[in-house]
Amino acid sequence: MTRAQTVLITGGGGYIGSHACVAFADAGFDIVVVDDHSTTSRHSIDKIAQLVKGKLRSYSIDINHTGELTRILREHSPFAVIHFAARKAVGESTQIPTQYFDTNIGGTTSLLRSMRDAEVYRLIFSSSCSIYGGGNGGLLKETSPARPTNPYAWSKLTCEQLIAQTLNYHSEFRAISLRYFNPIGAHPSAVIGEDPSGVPLNLMPYMNHVAIGRRKALTVFGNDYLTPDGTAIRDYIHVMDVVGGHVVALEHINDSSEMEIFNLGTGVGTSVLELRSAFELASGRPVPYEVKPRRPGDVAELVADASKAQQRWGWEPRFNLADMCRDAWNFQLANPGGYEQSF
Repeated sequence: MTRAQTVLITGGGGYIGSHACVAFADAGFDIVVVDDHSTTSRHSIDKIAQLVKGKLRSYSIDINHTGELTRILREHSPFAVIHFAARKAVGESTQIPTQYFDTNIGGTTSLLRSMRDAEVYRLIFSSSCSIYGGGNGGLLKETSPARPTNPYAWSKLTCEQLIAQTLNYHSEFRAISLRYFNPIGAHPSAVIGEDPSGVPLNLMPYMNHVAIGRRKALTVFGNDYLTPDGTAIRDYIHVMDVVGGHVVALEHINDSSEMEIFNLGTGVGTSVLELRSAFELASGRPVPYEVKPRRPGDVAELVADASKAQQRWGWEPRFNLADMCRDAWNFQLANPGGYEQSF
C-alpha cells in the first residue's frame, strides 16, 4: 500500500466507521482499520471484507496505545486518517464521564501524537451536533454557539479544540471536523448496519430489536418536551450520506490551513414518535413503547443547517426518512441475531 492509495480509519469496525470503510474503498482507497472492538463485534470486520474486495487490513488495538498506533501509521503511511474511535452515547456519558474523557479526549491526543511521529498530516474528525446543546430553536449553523450539555458533547468539543491547536502550532497539519446529526439506516446491501454490543443505546437499533422480537418495547425518554408531540426532535440522516460526506471532505482537506467545521444533516426535524411511525410503516411490524423520564444531558431539538457543505463542496443528502428506515430494517432481517449469530 502506498500513501496515495490508503486511508487509516480509527473505529472502523463500528457503525459509522464500517460504512466509511466501504465508501472509501468504493472511492478507490485501500483501508487500514484500527479498532479495539470494545463496543462492537469483531465479526464486523468480516462483514466489511465481504464488501471491499480485499482492500482491507485490520488491527485490534486501543488508540491510546500510542506506540503501537505509530508503528501501524509508519508501516502503511496513509494519505489521511479518518477518526471515528470514540464512545458516543449521551446518556451513558453522564454515568461514566471519566471513561468518555479517557477514550475520546485521550484517544485523540494519542492519535495526534502518533500522526506527527509518523509524518501523517491529514485528518477528518468525526464530531457531533451535540456540541450545540439545545440551541435557541431553528436550524443550527457551524457558527451557532457551542453549548454542550453532557460529557460526550464536551469531549467532542474538546477534541475539536485539541485538533485546532495542533494546526496552530504544526503548520503541516490539515484537518476538517464534521459535526453530523443523527445517523441511522444501513448499507443497501444489508451486509453491514448498526449492531451494538449489549443493549442498544441509540433509537434505531433498539426499534430494530423490538420489531424483530429481541426486546419487548421501545423506551421513549421524555414526552414532556416543548415539541408538537412532546418527544425530542432530531435531524436523522442516512449513514451512507454521512460517510459520503467524509469522502468529499477528504477531497477538500487542503482547502484551508485552519481546521474547518462542517455540519452534515438534512435540515428536517423528526420526533421520536414520528420516527417510530415511519419505522413501523417500513417494517410492517408494530413497535410498542413505554415512556420514562428524560435522560440527563438530552435536549429538545437538534436540526442542522448544512448549507455550508452544499455551497462549498456540492454535498447534499440523497436519502429520505423512508429510505433510512427501510435499510435499517433490511439489515435487521438479514442479521436477526446480529453479527455474532451470522457466523
